[in-house]
Amino acid sequence: MISTSARLLRLVSLLSARPSWTCGELADRMEVTERTVRRDVARLRELGYGVESDPGPWGGYRLRAGARVPPLILDDEEALAVAVGLREAALSGVLGGDQAALSALLKLRQVLPRRIADRLGEMDAALVHTARPDAPQIAPGMLLELADACRRGERSGLSYRDREGKTTVRDVDPFRLVHTGRRWYFVARDVTRDQWRTFRADRVSRIQPTGRPVELTDPPDPALLVSRSIAAGTYPLYVTIRLPLPVEQAMGLIPPTVGTHRPDGPHATIVDIGGPDAEGLARYLLGLATPLRVLAPDNVREALVRRTRELFEENVNAQPR
Repeated sequence: MISTSARLLRLVSLLSARPSWTCGELADRMEVTERTVRRDVARLRELGYGVESDPGPWGGYRLRAGARVPPLILDDEEALAVAVGLREAALSGVLGGDQAALSALLKLRQVLPRRIADRLGEMDAALVHTARPDAPQIAPGMLLELADACRRGERSGLSYRDREGKTTVRDVDPFRLVHTGRRWYFVARDVTRDQWRTFRADRVSRIQPTGRPVELTDPPDPALLVSRSIAAGTYPLYVTIRLPLPVEQAMGLIPPTVGTHRPDGPHATIVDIGGPDAEGLARYLLGLATPLRVLAPDNVREALVRRTRELFEENVNAQPR
């Protein structure tokens, strides 16, 4: 005779396996009486499981989607599949900039049996995430460590490699992870400099919580901080343009991760955009397909005029004669 709790877990597993069961089928599978099945169904309902029933000899029990998420019962293969799916969702950013996939994966990994956790670790070592050519790789384990540091809220030691390849170790107060669609960024307060910073997650080699809890006061908007940090990055050349659009519409056309915006009256916006060279910036501005005026520098303005003229001549020559 199995315990009541084990029997309830078995009942949930069966109800999750197919759309509907008769009371007799459940009793046969669980090797109990139909009266026990009805009693166990009542207990599940008390625990928050939405178990529906149809009366009559051909009626049965089924799980419905409830208003809240009750505990799930997963076998080994299902738990592994969910963990791998969450891992890929976190790496690809398919869910956007939030941390739902990372948070769920952290919770799942903490309760996985050792046998499943070992298999997941083997898969992490064997599987390679294929990123876009301009998107750097980041180890799933490091991403989880950063997410865990944000969750714990403890001052941590961060080993970080800058763009020149120099590694420094600093104390930080972790706050959030932000995904921009290309990269993951770690937002934290640099304790020594007493300022909020953004760190590229793929450049973090180690993070070590100190066990010292930190209460963050007046934290920034992490997504906005990352956007401004990216837009203010060091580029060989910058162009300043004027768009005949309010700031809100201008930011929809040119994301904050690409340019820094400032209003020029209620109906226009000045935007500074960095790029590799004049030709590259001209191609980007032309691709916006919207009226604009290049305020500076002259070489970008000239490149834009030249590229526009070339496209016009190509279009004219392509017309049938």
